[in-house]
Amino acid sequence: MKKEYFVYLLKCADGTLYCGYTDNIEKRVETHNSSERGAKYTRSRRPVILFYFEKFENKNDALKREYAIKKLSRIEKLNLIS
Repeated sequence: MKKEYFVYLLKCADGTLYCGYTDNIEKRVETHNSSERGAKYTRSRRPVILFYFEKFENKNDALKREYAIKKLSRIEKLNLIS
């Protein structure tokens, strides 16, 4: 079975957005919400909800997309969803 990678946007409890990548999106969102292993940024902004994601066949493409999304403005990130 081929491994999949995801780039995702979370909406935090304070209304901010967080972008990341993972190879297990369900587990990663759960980690953000319930573990000290979640990102430092999201630990103080729980709960977070999965707002958007894209799927990739390799880690390199996912990391490039994550970097591109992080450079977008908040408005541009919100436009991804619509």
